[in-house]
Amino acid sequence: MDINELLFQENVGGFDLLVRALFGTIAIVILAMDLVAPGILQWILAIVALVGLFSSIMRHCLPYSLIGFSTARK
Repeated sequence: MDINELLFQENVGGFDLLVRALFGTIAIVILAMDLVAPGILQWILAIVALVGLFSSIMRHCLPYSLIGFSTARK
């Protein structure tokens, strides 16, 4: 497996892309409005927001690349 394919090939699309962007945005809004108590739940929401928004913007998911799965249209 080529490193460019592993790290940069588009493999997220369609409904999956929408769900990732939606969950990331909702997590950011919850954090911004301070709707959760400080602690581990804030860290979990921050990770969900970061991963969801990053993978939807880049249209790439590393675990998908590792298992050879793709929801993007070719």
